[in-house]
Amino acid sequence: MFPTSEEARRSVLHETERLRLLSSTERDLIRLVHEPGFPRWLDQIKSIGGCSHPIYLAGYSTSRDAATGEVLRHYDTSEEPGGRMPVRCRNRRETRCEPCSYLHAGDTFHLVRSGLLGGKGVRDGVQRHPRLFVTLTAPSFGPVHRASGSDGAVCRPRRGGGVCEHGRSVGCGLQHGDTDSVVGQPLCGDCYDYAGNVLWHASAGSLWNRYCNMLRRHLATAAGITQTRLREHLAVSFAKVAEYQRRGAVHFHAVIRLDGPDGPSSPPPLWVTTELLTEAVRSAATSVEVHTPYSPATGERVIRWGNQIDVHPIRSDAFTESSAVTDSAVAAYVAKYVSKSVGDSGGIDYRIEDFDSIRLAPVSRHLRALMTACWRLGGLPELEALNLRGWAHTLGYRGHVLTKSRQYSTTYGALRTVRADYQRGPGSLALEDREAITDSAWRYVGSGHSLAEAEIAYGIAEDLAALREIRRDIAAEGWGYAA
Repeated sequence: MFPTSEEARRSVLHETERLRLLSSTERDLIRLVHEPGFPRWLDQIKSIGGCSHPIYLAGYSTSRDAATGEVLRHYDTSEEPGGRMPVRCRNRRETRCEPCSYLHAGDTFHLVRSGLLGGKGVRDGVQRHPRLFVTLTAPSFGPVHRASGSDGAVCRPRRGGGVCEHGRSVGCGLQHGDTDSVVGQPLCGDCYDYAGNVLWHASAGSLWNRYCNMLRRHLATAAGITQTRLREHLAVSFAKVAEYQRRGAVHFHAVIRLDGPDGPSSPPPLWVTTELLTEAVRSAATSVEVHTPYSPATGERVIRWGNQIDVHPIRSDAFTESSAVTDSAVAAYVAKYVSKSVGDSGGIDYRIEDFDSIRLAPVSRHLRALMTACWRLGGLPELEALNLRGWAHTLGYRGHVLTKSRQYSTTYGALRTVRADYQRGPGSLALEDREAITDSAWRYVGSGHSLAEAEIAYGIAEDLAALREIRRDIAAEGWGYAA
């Protein structure tokens, strides 16, 4: 029995009302799954690990045998959904794209570890070279609240009490947990040296470069030779990562290694010991300094490292003491922090375009004051070269999160090439043996996800993360399955 016109009208009204009540994401999901290329799009997003903000490209790539002109490989996006191909955004920040940050952290682990154990093109003998794990901190710009730690100590005990010139207590007798919002905040914001903090950040890169030169000078002095002849005996290699503390100040974790004159492929002289390197690392850190440009508002600041300098010899993974600083432990530590940013300390991970953006930023009063200092000092002509306004979102720090010397180990590019070759399969490796000419043309056609696409990509990323945990648990149980 066919429905009457009144029943049909009611059915249409019911369906219209149902669609009106659907959320924007649900309506977009209905559209997406009915697209003819949806299954292929799903495969594409799976292949890039559920990237949160993919880059879409359109174009082609054709590889031909250089001698015969035979087509060895051809790919064209014209047959893909929307005529485009998604590629990873490769953002290292966990807050922006967790799947890509995980991949970047994995690459960092292998990059650092290969410089400690060998492999990835680095000679295995590097594990017998003198190696240190060094932490260099920023100086104090004013007392801040501290977490109590496992010993349950109070924040800042002050037996005699007392207040600062602004009438605020100079001590704190409370116990703070690691997640307490007051940790890292100054006891008195008016006493805190905000200008000194941001100027230190702006000069930290120069301070590190001068420190590396000073370290070579101190090594040469310890060896009784001139600095110009040091390169004939040894080379200094390093990998360094920057980490934001809760107080909004950067400190550096660095792997420092001494090689022979030919780099990691040659051993250093016998007189080069871990003890000699340790002494040079400490003495160089206490003697190096840089100066900021003079400004009537700030004067000329002298930029130095903080008093807290940690130096630990790196031991082989063969040592199993839980307290040992081992090759893999150091690589994992550096990889952990390479995906972090100021956002993990309560800041933001996007550029600030105007002063109102600072006023409205979802940050603590302390970080807002640091950003404000960047903006105000950045407007002074004499400090223009520091580009403080351009880096206000990073509190004035403008260096790379991870840097390394050229001969320390492999490169990110080399690691990504190996992974791409593996993902193409064994057939592609055979083609690499043939001399080929590649003709390609690519153009940017878009980025990001729609509402429904973002939900599906997030689910894919979650599933892959859960699968990694399962594999890790199986490997830990010794069931014969490698993660």
